[in-house]
Amino acid sequence: MADGYIKTYPPLRPLAWIYGLVVFIRNLLFDMGVLKQKSFPVPVISVGNITVGGTGKTPHTEYLIRLLSKQYQVAVLSRGYKRETKGFVLATSQSTQREIGDEPYQMKHKFPQIHMAVDANRKRGITKLLGSSVQPPVDVILLDDAFQHRYVHPDINILLIDYNRFITHDHLLPEGRLREQASGLYRADIIIVTKCPADITPVERNGLERELNTLYHQQVFFTTMSYPILMPQFERPPLLVTGIASPKHMEETLRHFYPALELMSFPDHHTFTAADIEAIRRRAAGRQIITTEKDSTRLSALPHIVIPIEVTFLGKGEEKFNKIILDYVRKNPRNSSLH
Repeated sequence: MADGYIKTYPPLRPLAWIYGLVVFIRNLLFDMGVLKQKSFPVPVISVGNITVGGTGKTPHTEYLIRLLSKQYQVAVLSRGYKRETKGFVLATSQSTQREIGDEPYQMKHKFPQIHMAVDANRKRGITKLLGSSVQPPVDVILLDDAFQHRYVHPDINILLIDYNRFITHDHLLPEGRLREQASGLYRADIIIVTKCPADITPVERNGLERELNTLYHQQVFFTTMSYPILMPQFERPPLLVTGIASPKHMEETLRHFYPALELMSFPDHHTFTAADIEAIRRRAAGRQIITTEKDSTRLSALPHIVIPIEVTFLGKGEEKFNKIILDYVRKNPRNSSLH
């Protein structure tokens, strides 16, 4: 890990104990079968985390879309965080960020061929996606940010862990940023340590894997965030504006291209007000503003350049990961008796 230090709030530990007890009991009820999980007659792949925000769910979901949409009709189901609508919404090319949320909006516009839907009730959302009114029929469903949504039983459960905020060093909310105990990782089929340095050594990868103490059937991969080979050039150092949970990795990486880069960071999913826009304009002082794809739609009032981010698997992980995903979907098609 980058420095091993994670900011926590020890005075809030008593509240974290209460929160942890509630989460433990809930998970226990699911494990005992008191609370029921539902499976569906189509491959369902969940991408989620234990830490609140900042693990790279959207780039990893987009990686899966690129991988699967070459052969299958992909649907993505998200909660649609901070949208202004309720219930189930199936996105169209005319859907706005306010109707479906910024990340679903980003994915639908990058991949218009997919079915993009939002619904906080994942069981209802999947049921509607599998209805006859959704055409062409869905072959595989990707659940975005659904690791804690246990009423749906995913066929492949992918857990993302931020290299810079390793869950074994963190604490439960509100003392730290864990949504549940770190032991929740044992529900995952695949664990991906994200935002790793591109030059992370095999020795460090092995050490992190040992620290996770995974079960024999769990597969562990390591990824980094990659940026365009040819980055835009500016006469003056640009201003990076973000509204993401963890901008540290992006800032450090972009400093290789722009050593005097300046960061102006806002909270995750931040809605930029007129006052924010004016503050950014003053801070930029005529310099070029760069931002993420996720933030771009909320910064439409300012001229800016989007820096796209993609996932790159480290070591020889890409081929193995792709094979696991494609083999499962191929062997378990829609309406398979195995479901």
